[in-house]
Amino acid sequence: MSVLYRTLVLAAVVVLAVVAQVAVLPVVAVNGVVPNLALLVVVAAALVRGPEVGVAVGFTAGMLLDLAPPAEHVAGRWALAFVLAAILAGRVRGDARESPLAALATVGACSFVATSVFALSGQVLGDHAVPVGQMIGVVFLALLWDVVVAPLVLPVLMRLLERSPARELAV
Repeated sequence: MSVLYRTLVLAAVVVLAVVAQVAVLPVVAVNGVVPNLALLVVVAAALVRGPEVGVAVGFTAGMLLDLAPPAEHVAGRWALAFVLAAILAGRVRGDARESPLAALATVGACSFVATSVFALSGQVLGDHAVPVGQMIGVVFLALLWDVVVAPLVLPVLMRLLERSPARELAV
């Protein structure tokens, strides 16, 4: 698969995940929390392609999510959270690719880190959309959503993002 083709596929998956997360998934929201499909794409990219690609995908997906309506927070908070999640997922890449349980644990850890960073950065920047007393509940609800959705989405994303061997043209 050429680099351009892989990049286009990854860009399409990121856009599709962000659009679905913002436009479709609010229907199933519990206390305003939806499954974080963009985070699952970031984790899959970091597990399959490494932390460098994961960080680039994380920054891109995070900025798209930060700028997608009805965003009412400071831009860059999701980008920072996803970059840190990509670094974490990239560090445990080998173990998580071998075992579905390890991949699920990685999603849980990345969800906890990303959602916590997003919530805490809101407190630091003065965006008090979630009161401090409710932050722990929101973080754990987001973690639960991501861990429940991950077995349905992560294997498909990982297969889609895997490198396929280059095919040589027979002359």
